[in-house]
Amino acid sequence: MRIRSFALVLGMLAALALVACGSSGNSDDEDQITAAIDRAATSGDPAACTEVQTQSFVEQTSGGGSAADAIKQCEEDASEGVAEEVDVSDIEVDGDSATANATVTGSVFNGQTLQVALVKDGDRWKLDEFTGFKDFDRESVNAALAEEISSDPQSSPEAADCVTQQVQAVSDQQVQALFLGTDPQAENAIFGPCSKFFQG
Repeated sequence: MRIRSFALVLGMLAALALVACGSSGNSDDEDQITAAIDRAATSGDPAACTEVQTQSFVEQTSGGGSAADAIKQCEEDASEGVAEEVDVSDIEVDGDSATANATVTGSVFNGQTLQVALVKDGDRWKLDEFTGFKDFDRESVNAALAEEISSDPQSSPEAADCVTQQVQAVSDQQVQALFLGTDPQAENAIFGPCSKFFQG
């Protein structure tokens, strides 16, 4: 189970309403940025892994031992997202770089506002980095993570309880680092003690 996969935990319903507000830059850039986030989060299309996401973003969110492995993992996870809604806001454009917030309903990120950075590659905006959480809600993440694990056919009934206890035992920074991929030890600290409850 690859908890950090952005496509896995964000994407699903193709007909989501995305709202762009509080932005700077021209409306064409804003529309393209919103469309890129929409496609990455909701399309379930494996092609989005390369068409609207940079290699850096894929490696950060999908992992894998090499660039090719990360792309392969992203493509495999693309159709497994569970978000019900994503609202895009606070788009800020500065030349060929931009930032935006994406507030998620559903998935392991339910209730969280994710901060993402984008770059313009030719004439196309792509997600380049998941930079953090705005107003991180630890309890919401804990509940959503437990629900996500409970629905995973490879986990046992004890897995969600174990992960919940491990999340409660680590710092907010470690929980955020799990998703950001900034601390190689964070995933092991949270999931390592619970590995016996997962199959495969």
